Amino acid sequence: MIKPIPRISSRRNGRIGSRKTGRRIPKGIIHVQASFNNTIVTVTDVRGRVVSWSSAGTSGFKGAKRGTPFAAQSAAVNAIRTVVDQGMQRAEVMIKGPGPGRDAALRAIRRSGILLSFVRDVTPMPHNGCRPPKKRRV
Repeated sequence: MIKPIPRISSRRNGRIGSRKTGRRIPKGIIHVQASFNNTIVTVTDVRGRVVSWSSAGTSGFKGAKRGTPFAAQSAAVNAIRTVVDQGMQRAEVMIKGPGPGRDAALRAIRRSGILLSFVRDVTPMPHNGCRPPKKRRV
């Protein structure tokens, strides 16, 4: 049986140019998800496509240190550093969750030099939905 010869100049085989360096993003949305154990910072463009993201775990913190405000601050700095290089000047901030990294991540975003149009809290609040778990007895 003869093997088919692969086409070298096929468009499916590889990208022609790198898309990450070519895109200029003037405005974006910064999503901060702060749980008690970790803080995830995601930067998207206006249409919702992810441009950059970072978390306290990818910033080098492991275990209980991921839930600290300092870990959230470094995660926000790591996520924003790449989009500032791509030309982002304005951003909206959406904060979700009750974690200790909320304020620290917002402080790091403000210090980065990006002009914030608004900061919105999008934490999901139940309208008497599911029954909560029973109280802990310590």
